[in-house]
Amino acid sequence: MALTGTYERTIDEKLRLAVPKPLKDAFAVAGSGELFLAPGNEGCISLYSSEGFDRFARRLANVSPGRANVRTFLRLFYARAERVVLDKQARIRIPDRLLNLAGLQRDVVVLGVNDHAEIWDKQNWEQFLTGHSAQYDDLTTEALDSFLPESPMDG
Repeated sequence: MALTGTYERTIDEKLRLAVPKPLKDAFAVAGSGELFLAPGNEGCISLYSSEGFDRFARRLANVSPGRANVRTFLRLFYARAERVVLDKQARIRIPDRLLNLAGLQRDVVVLGVNDHAEIWDKQNWEQFLTGHSAQYDDLTTEALDSFLPESPMDG
């Protein structure tokens, strides 16, 4: 199931964030309550289910570590990625290093983005929206042009 939606949240004084119920349900969090936080792009934190993180890691394993930029990315990504566990109120604690990396303040926005969620500082998300909303049609064309044609077996 694709993760969707925009949810405004507050990070409490203990650096905990309540995961929106629709996202928690879509992640199909098992009994362990395990999720993964990792550096995202454009100043956000990515939030993955355990299975989603494993899928992403398998894709990364296919990238050639022979290039210096790839090795650097892998180091930066995995060194800052962290397993987190939902508490009984469906909250996760955001580690200081990721909080600082994304510049998260008290007010944040959690977005469903297909196979993962993103956690943005509210002000940064509003700036991103303002800066990119006018490009939506062009972005749509570019994204849809990259689709591979459906095969008869996809039906």
